[in-house]
Amino acid sequence: MASTTISTSKKKEKDHQISIPGMGALPHSSGVFFRVWAPHAKSVQVIGSFSNWDTDKHLLMSEGGGYWAGQVDEAKPGDEYKFLLKTPSGDLYKNDPYALKLTNSIGNGVIYDQSAFDWEDDDYVMPSWNELVIYEMHVGTFHVRENEPTGNFYSAIDKLPYLQELGINAIELMPVFEFPGSTSWGYNPAFPFSIESDYGGPDGFKAFVKAAHAHGIAVILDVVYNHFGPSDMDLWQFDGWSENDGGGIYFYNDWRSETPWGNTRPDFGREEVRRYIRDNAMMWIEEYRVDGLRMDMVPYIRNVKADGNPGNDIPEGKDLIQWINGEIREKYPHKLTIAEDMHSLEAITEKISNGGWGYGAQWDAEFVHPVREAIITAHDQDRSMTAVAEAVLHRYNSDAFERIVYTESHDEVANGKARVAEEIAFDDVNNYYSKKRAALGMALVLTTPGIPMIFQGQPSLEDKWFSDTDPLDWSRLDKFSGFVNLHRDLIRLRRNFDGNTAGLMGQHVEILRIDEEKKILIYHRWKEGGPGDDVVVALNFSAQAYDHYEVGFPHPGEWHARFNSDWKGYDAEFTDKMIGSVHTAEGSRDQKPQFASLGLPPYSACLYTQS
Repeated sequence: MASTTISTSKKKEKDHQISIPGMGALPHSSGVFFRVWAPHAKSVQVIGSFSNWDTDKHLLMSEGGGYWAGQVDEAKPGDEYKFLLKTPSGDLYKNDPYALKLTNSIGNGVIYDQSAFDWEDDDYVMPSWNELVIYEMHVGTFHVRENEPTGNFYSAIDKLPYLQELGINAIELMPVFEFPGSTSWGYNPAFPFSIESDYGGPDGFKAFVKAAHAHGIAVILDVVYNHFGPSDMDLWQFDGWSENDGGGIYFYNDWRSETPWGNTRPDFGREEVRRYIRDNAMMWIEEYRVDGLRMDMVPYIRNVKADGNPGNDIPEGKDLIQWINGEIREKYPHKLTIAEDMHSLEAITEKISNGGWGYGAQWDAEFVHPVREAIITAHDQDRSMTAVAEAVLHRYNSDAFERIVYTESHDEVANGKARVAEEIAFDDVNNYYSKKRAALGMALVLTTPGIPMIFQGQPSLEDKWFSDTDPLDWSRLDKFSGFVNLHRDLIRLRRNFDGNTAGLMGQHVEILRIDEEKKILIYHRWKEGGPGDDVVVALNFSAQAYDHYEVGFPHPGEWHARFNSDWKGYDAEFTDKMIGSVHTAEGSRDQKPQFASLGLPPYSACLYTQS
């Protein structure tokens, strides 16, 4: 809200007049200005270490509209504080809803100066979306140093050179907001504006973003707006008021409050709550310099039950997201917002001007489910090449890069599901079939039109399933170094490092062959077309090798083999079937006037391009 000039020090001979815009604790050259929204409070004070927690000082003044504000000359960054609200329900000691830092989720707020961090010469701009390769990361388990209880931003920084060398140019962080305890997936944010203290707080997060940018890596942050909490939440009945035993001013207090995680859905229709969520989204973009936001479980923003029943719709949820996405797109067009919706709706990534939600991309259920099914299924005859082909072809609003494609994510490798290699061979990921078909799935991720995403540990064949108490085993980098290199080589091809696979960053795809009998899928990718651009991807989903498999090729001439997932350098158990370059011959195949005869190793992906 707009700031108001008020009297803040009546005990002094001359009143100290000051006007500071914003919410929460706002440090400036003359102290700290505080503002909080508590429409049902009779009075509000700010107490803290700056006043020895004296409850007789620093009464905030009413600004109208439920806002209270005041100046504290002696307060400074680093001081702890709370609000003391006098309400009809009694005295309430509450942490600031806009608190940027906390001692812990049940502790005190800490005054934090956003402007104090030294970004030095960080002027990073995220690559075009068609160039991105995303790595999904959970800070608490990504890299845990010896004798430290959990991973944090600084330990994650240690491993940024590994990600850079792998070819990753974007990290998607699972939520890093203050949550109860020291371990969590992060989707239970107790304080949406505060960075988890065990991860390193706001300075730690800024240091991580700055270091990632220095390594050429964008940072996309998971945010949770479909619910808050549900525990350790000072937002709950913040100023004492509620209806129907509901959450009070920040939440719906009727049937619309219900979510699978508790009755804690924010009131998307209340202006102050809408502003709270919008301010949160813009803060990550502007103050923490993140390069995008991925919004958790959007179906529960648009519908109470996420069931598509219009009677359960929350139209103000859509209006709020359109506001946020629209503002980001207008001010920061290179920033990417991603929806986890999983209902395959074109409206999610449709332009706001056309009535859509305005996200840049969405996680694609039409890819992950059929592709995982194809590579996990035990018997070759049960795989559907048609389903995989449809997954390759699927897109939203005619744009290939409005979807995120992946075989593993935090959702797909937990909650009763496991990592791909674990699903193929339980308790034995170092198994021929696990490694071969997991590699086949990764080849699909990195050669299909869309923005590819890899889950942490996937390149080193991490086993079992994701848990917030099970850190990555970094010794696996050596044990499965060949498998790591397979991922690195595919990413190099995807990003066209060698100048001969530009088509993998293009919009275009054409299915050349769907062979349900032999379980083979072959497709053509291109951007502009021509040598150095066109790519033919040949995938064999069967245990049978083929020496002379004839298929139509898009252009005549010599085609060079750029990748063979069966190479023994990737794993000693692979068959190492040589594929080599091929020359096309005249003859009609697959509606093309020329064809090539390919060697196809078992359970393998092969890529061909022209120089």
